Amino acid sequence: MAARHDVALPSAAEEAALAALGYERIAGVDEAGRGAWAGPVVAGAVILPPLDAGIPRALDGVRDSKLAPPDERAELFAAIVGCARAVGVGAVAADELDLLGLTRAGELAMARAVGALGLAPDHLLLDAFRIPALDLPQRAIVHGDLLCVSIAAASIVAKVVRDGWLGELHARYPAYDLARHKGYGVVAHRRALQLHGPSPLHRRSYAPLVRLAAGETL
Repeated sequence: MAARHDVALPSAAEEAALAALGYERIAGVDEAGRGAWAGPVVAGAVILPPLDAGIPRALDGVRDSKLAPPDERAELFAAIVGCARAVGVGAVAADELDLLGLTRAGELAMARAVGALGLAPDHLLLDAFRIPALDLPQRAIVHGDLLCVSIAAASIVAKVVRDGWLGELHARYPAYDLARHKGYGVVAHRRALQLHGPSPLHRRSYAPLVRLAAGETL
């Protein structure tokens, strides 16, 4: 894959510093779908191969999932899965999120992703949020998906998997056009909610859904 020179790419500096301290299985962790009105929060966890010699060419172009168009995200996802030592995915559905609240739901999705790795990490690198329930060394980095290649890889895994699930859920709930907007509060989604009301996939604890339940116009 050709390198992207028009965007800033994350580095392996964090991983190299931890490797110098003796850590061998460093997992980047990130989530997708926090701001969506429908669908699960999904987290990815990725343990990349040792990065002492820099980022492998196979991962050239890996960056924050929000900075890559869908077709390139799909290519990067395949490259990450093919190169990584371990990849895990965790999710929290809308009804569970409504019970837990967004912060705890995000932490749980990330914990589930780490638990699904199949290779026990010895250190975590996370985008902004720690996972209090996990007794592992961990560092939360603000804008970690922009700065740290392991976190960026996890962001791509989370985004691609979540988008794929929303595409599948579209077939069950076609009135909301989830395949197009992935559950976010775009105008077409607002109109569909106004016309059809919420589905079982909607996060009823979110303010727009609360207003809708109270009879307000979105």
